[in-house]
Amino acid sequence: MKRAVAISNRHPRLRFNRAAVARVIHTLDANHSALRIPPSAIPPGELSLVFLTDPALARIHGDFMDDPTATDVITFEGDPAAGLAGEICVSADTAARYVGLLEGRSPDRPRSAGRPTLQETFSTELALYVVHGWLHLAGYDDLQPAKKRRMRAAEARAMQLLRACRALPDFRLG
Repeated sequence: MKRAVAISNRHPRLRFNRAAVARVIHTLDANHSALRIPPSAIPPGELSLVFLTDPALARIHGDFMDDPTATDVITFEGDPAAGLAGEICVSADTAARYVGLLEGRSPDRPRSAGRPTLQETFSTELALYVVHGWLHLAGYDDLQPAKKRRMRAAEARAMQLLRACRALPDFRLG
């Protein structure tokens, strides 16, 4: 059975199809074994996804982690007994800046034929942030080098799975 996914878009310029974003979570949940994640590691219950601006996520980062800087993703564990898997808070601004859609960072490579557009790269980066949060809920950590390598390998498997299932949403900044 598919879990409920509550999606809140609190970014004034971000546009996406909510069903496509929920499909990311449903695809990850349904294919946990292909991702080498035991079913017991996947917390049951409703999952909340919140898309935010950098200032909004920085406030949360400061309030809950004593670090008032912007970050890409913050994941909060839920209470499975209350039917809540957790909440993933994602910064669309950080993804946009990372790929060069916002000022503050230039793209690492020149644009050329056959390469993804900045918008496509932004969509992939934002989907990666959702994957990263989901992996945190499944028990992955990235604070130590060995655990970070394990997290990056799991992210790569998850992104490959989402591409194969054609489950990458189209995120747009308007």
